[in-house]
Amino acid sequence: MQDLPRTAQPPSPRDGLRREAITPWLWLRSAVYLTWLVLTVIPYGTVVVLVSLFRKGEPLYRLCLGWVRLAEWGSRAFCGIHAHIQGLEHLPSGPLILLVKHQSAWETLALPLLMPRPLCYVFKRELLYIPFFGWSLGRLDMVRIDRSRRAQAFDRLTQQGARLLAQGNWIILFPEGTRTARGSRGAYKLGGTRLAIATDTPVLPIAVTSGRCWPRQAFIKRPGTIQVSIGRPIAPTGRSAEDLMAEVEGWIEAEMRRLDPEAYEPSEA
Repeated sequence: MQDLPRTAQPPSPRDGLRREAITPWLWLRSAVYLTWLVLTVIPYGTVVVLVSLFRKGEPLYRLCLGWVRLAEWGSRAFCGIHAHIQGLEHLPSGPLILLVKHQSAWETLALPLLMPRPLCYVFKRELLYIPFFGWSLGRLDMVRIDRSRRAQAFDRLTQQGARLLAQGNWIILFPEGTRTARGSRGAYKLGGTRLAIATDTPVLPIAVTSGRCWPRQAFIKRPGTIQVSIGRPIAPTGRSAEDLMAEVEGWIEAEMRRLDPEAYEPSEA
């Protein structure tokens, strides 16, 4: 896909990192963006649900990308959030499982616009209850799981993940399980690497510094440049799930400290 606008040069380490006071202008820009999301998702979600009665699979996914583009455009136009992408040359042509650092909702919007294959998210079923957005999500080829039932959740992930990979889709997971605050690290769970071993599919680590502009669970969005760094695919052959995830975690966390050193203690960075 690769149609997400991005900066020509990498940002400086301080780009978008200053924590200025929440001014009325900053609040207004964030409010306008939230209004934009609501006003666009209602008609788009309605159309997607109706179209899903007749079309499924990739055509429906491509239709949903229309709203994703509107949402991503709004983050640039109203909030001044831009992106610098590196590592696109590492994307392979075959099956792939993406393991991504998760700091905000920004990466869930941006990554489908960057990847050449349809992405199938692994998400908690509670998202289905969000009006229009969740209703549309439920009509797509995704993997919904009940996190309170871990054994059943992994069985579902393995069965549906294998089927979706065989159809030419890529699977995307956030191994920390939820959004983490900027400068912090969650516990990396093994679902993604277990799926990789079960299906003999390479994993791709991705570091994203979205927390600098779009803080976790925050209404205020700050202008700046988000960096996305795509690593090299890692084959699962002969690896344990723990060993494979340790390599993924090590690369992502080291890359986060390189991209956003001010978010970490000097000893960590």
